[in-house]
Amino acid sequence: MLPSRSRARLLRILMVTVAAAVSMLLVWLLVAVNLFYYPQTAREPGRADAVVVLAGAASERLPVGRELMRSGSAPVLVLSTTDTPGNTSMDIVCKYTQDPSIRCFTPSPLTTRAEARSIARLAADNGWDNIIVVTSRYHLVRAEANIEQCSNAHVQMVAAEPDLSPRQWLGRFVEETGGVLAAFLRPACASRVG
Repeated sequence: MLPSRSRARLLRILMVTVAAAVSMLLVWLLVAVNLFYYPQTAREPGRADAVVVLAGAASERLPVGRELMRSGSAPVLVLSTTDTPGNTSMDIVCKYTQDPSIRCFTPSPLTTRAEARSIARLAADNGWDNIIVVTSRYHLVRAEANIEQCSNAHVQMVAAEPDLSPRQWLGRFVEETGGVLAAFLRPACASRVG
């Protein structure tokens, strides 16, 4: 058994360690809320050469992209197609559309990083200087970082609003924190295309 002085010292060390861990967790949560729940975006996107809708959560993202097209934000709608359950509505549009103003691409592999490389290539090949990119609010920071690492085009990010529970938001905070760290530690592109 430890003497009372040693126990008191161990208890203090434990309390300081727990307090530091809780403080770090709270700081991370505050940063995550600011980056992923309240990301900085332009109020109204300007005119662009194309509206690009990123894959995943298509039921929330595709309507935003279509509305931007209807409002005259850009003459071309570009959809990321993946043949995955969360992207069904965009995949169907890509499979059956006859509309020449709608273009589709399939990133390989199916990641935001691969989408960024594909978008950069599309912008360079089509001479697009300005693009609007639609994705879910929690995904804006990571997607913008990856796309800007790959493309010379000016990127305007537009948020689609997800319907998530607090638990789902917390999961997104964790996933996006890892994705943003990866984007800065291991850029999607070694150099920009175009």
